[in-house]
Amino acid sequence: MKIAIIGASGNVGSRITHEALSRGHEVTAIVRDPSKLTLENESLVVTKGNALDTDDLAAKIEGHDAVVVSYSSGWGPGVDYSLHNSVAESVIKAAKKAGVKRVLNVGGAGSLYVAPGVQAVDTSEFPADWKEGASAQRDSLKIYQQEKELEWTFFSPAFMIGPGERTGKFRLGTDNPVMNEKGESNISYEDYAVAAIDELEKPQFIRQRFTIGY
Repeated sequence: MKIAIIGASGNVGSRITHEALSRGHEVTAIVRDPSKLTLENESLVVTKGNALDTDDLAAKIEGHDAVVVSYSSGWGPGVDYSLHNSVAESVIKAAKKAGVKRVLNVGGAGSLYVAPGVQAVDTSEFPADWKEGASAQRDSLKIYQQEKELEWTFFSPAFMIGPGERTGKFRLGTDNPVMNEKGESNISYEDYAVAAIDELEKPQFIRQRFTIGY
């Protein structure tokens, strides 16, 4: 496959890029600062781009089989979390203009349901520092859910995600967090990337959200 990855230099995006290349796919890495992506591979093209520049993005993703959106606004005071929505809207428009049907969005876990009708971000236990950003990511899910033409997938991670091992052993779910026997929801960046490329190679969740955990 020929895969365009927006945000390929980030924690998640870099792992997805590595995983895709390791499986023999061609990757176009679209990043704000190309110097941050040190990975070198004959099947990798690195290009500077802005996900909010719809026309430029459409030109960069044209001819690809799929687009992975691994955009992060960052976290902390002063961050404009609404950019998650703006990026979702821009990517959808760019994909249609470029004729790319397949879009996989790296989403958040806050919109997972922890009880009937209750999403994690709306509970008192949800960390206050993450609430605004997680709410914005939930809003971007709603934007994708309204999209009827593209073959989109919104991939929510486990509640805890970080550096770790690539085990290839995990479980998938849809709208509820995947918990282990201790009631924990976690995944490594590396195994998240495995599942992301699995989904592009053998789609199971077209126009759906899915999630992952050990």
